[in-house]
Amino acid sequence: QVQLVESGGGLVQTGGSLGLPCAGAVSGISFRIYTMSWYRQAPGKQRELVATLGISSTPTYADSAKGRFTISRDNDKRIVYLQMNSLKPEDTAVYYCNAFYGGVNSWGQGTQVTVSS
Repeated sequence: QVQLVESGGGLVQTGGSLGLPCAGAVSGISFRIYTMSWYRQAPGKQRELVATLGISSTPTYADSAKGRFTISRDNDKRIVYLQMNSLKPEDTAVYYCNAFYGGVNSWGQGTQVTVSS
């Protein structure tokens, strides 16, 4: 299993940028085999997938994130990163890091991102 810790959230103005690192701690298995994703959950809404980066290194994005967000990973440092540019008020949410392997999902505690208009 993997332990995940997100950071980097905060308050930013519309049009601004934020980077969210997620550090993973694993034992007995390589971090690189995990499919890593970022999700977000806005108040009163369901958690939604934002971006995914698996072993193939070809990222996929929600339509709302395409062209603005970039997911990347450093397997040696066991970090997955979400760079968010051109932020909008509708991006306001708690952002969660997710690791998936072997049918098991692991989640971080989440980090709050608030975009002011």
